[in-house]
Amino acid sequence: MTHPTSSPTSGTLSQSELAAFADRVWDEEIVPALVSYIAVPAKSPAFDAQWEANGYLDRVVRDAEEWIRSKKIPGLKLEVLRAPNRSPVIFFELPATKAASNDTILIYGHLDKQPEFDGWRGDLGPWTPKYEDGKLYGRGGADDGYAVYASLTAIMALDRQNIPRPRCVGLIETCEESGSYDLPPYLEMLGDRLGQVSLVVCLDSGAGNYDQLWLTTSLRGMVSGTLKVEVLTEGIHSGAHSGVVPSSFRVLRHLLDRLEDAKTGRLLPESFHCEIPHVRIEEAKATAAILKEEVYKRMPWACGADGGSVLPVTTDPLEAILNRTWRPTLSVVGAEGFPEFANAGNVLRPYSAFKLSLRIPPLLDGNAAALQLKALLEDNAPYNARVSFVPDGTPGSYGASGWNTPELSPWLSTAVNAASESHFGTPVGYLGEGGTIPLMGLLQKSFPKAQMMVCGVLGPKSNAHGPNEFLHVPYGKRLTAAVAQVIAAHP
Repeated sequence: MTHPTSSPTSGTLSQSELAAFADRVWDEEIVPALVSYIAVPAKSPAFDAQWEANGYLDRVVRDAEEWIRSKKIPGLKLEVLRAPNRSPVIFFELPATKAASNDTILIYGHLDKQPEFDGWRGDLGPWTPKYEDGKLYGRGGADDGYAVYASLTAIMALDRQNIPRPRCVGLIETCEESGSYDLPPYLEMLGDRLGQVSLVVCLDSGAGNYDQLWLTTSLRGMVSGTLKVEVLTEGIHSGAHSGVVPSSFRVLRHLLDRLEDAKTGRLLPESFHCEIPHVRIEEAKATAAILKEEVYKRMPWACGADGGSVLPVTTDPLEAILNRTWRPTLSVVGAEGFPEFANAGNVLRPYSAFKLSLRIPPLLDGNAAALQLKALLEDNAPYNARVSFVPDGTPGSYGASGWNTPELSPWLSTAVNAASESHFGTPVGYLGEGGTIPLMGLLQKSFPKAQMMVCGVLGPKSNAHGPNEFLHVPYGKRLTAAVAQVIAAHP
């Protein structure tokens, strides 16, 4: 599909035309493009040390580049930036169609993916796309491969109706799932080319349901790294020596008890917590009233001890929302030093190592939290065991800081609500997210006056990063039209 000509109702926004155009492009072009995209194991650099040699990131970038060029949008400038030893970035520019507009809208997305994980349904897999009942299954489609295609479609939908808009630039990276550590050099390289950014549109977030537009108001930060406890230089007979040699796992467990109350999950150091802004508590109350018990009931709970399901940490919807958006939590996401069951002999293992993922509140500094966590875990090791915590990232930029959206300007507040009413028939919802998008904090520092529209398709059971990840295509269509309508409302 080439760039379409203007409609007879030129200059007058038609929401129905926006919706019809988004539907058609999704069905005819975006879904097929994403089917091809999902089939490529374009894992983020942190999960594929040989990413340059494997060429998967370059392939998905090339496919997206070719799709953008094929639209033949008037005035389009497009390039792929490839700094040495850095994952590639797509940068595109579209000139303003609004007279005397000096503002720029920055559109963000990413094409790198999380690793496979296990537990996929028998007929599904991370690299085997399947479109079924309006859901496109496979790794990366919803997080966040659709963003570049949906954002360009939103712009084309406006240009098709001759709706004036500001200059738009796109920044599509391939390191987001690794913490975006490759991105800052590109931002510095682009410099003034980014322009006077007054609105950031980020299509890499979640939705509380599929019934309305959801605006993300905050993101937690993250500190990840490897905690390793060494007690021996080689494994020895557990029967002969247990009770003399301390178990490396017991030492590791002791260290984690410094950080977390195992009974409640609460992180013990108060410095890992922050005061939750009043406005975010009020938004969480409104969201809890909308979602109610679905906040926790939608999880794929295992069967519990009494035959019922496993219970959540809390059944209070408000507390559940605040727990997953503004309070710190610890997850152990990987382990080393443990043989598989079939090879697990009666041996005291020389070491135990856990990969830790610590989500921190939106207002905490990621690097400072990483250094504090390192000191907490390494100091005064039990039994003088060799303990190391190696945070992911590089010195000075360990961890990822969270983000709290600036106060919405009246125009954006009105626009997102109108877009939700137009394309979902329901007012906009506001929801903090527990995930991390490191770029958002960086962009807010770079463009302190910019408004932020952070949203996405990761709704109930879409399961990004886990098995059976899917993109809810009908929601993606409506989201695309809603984004177009908000861009059209830019003052």
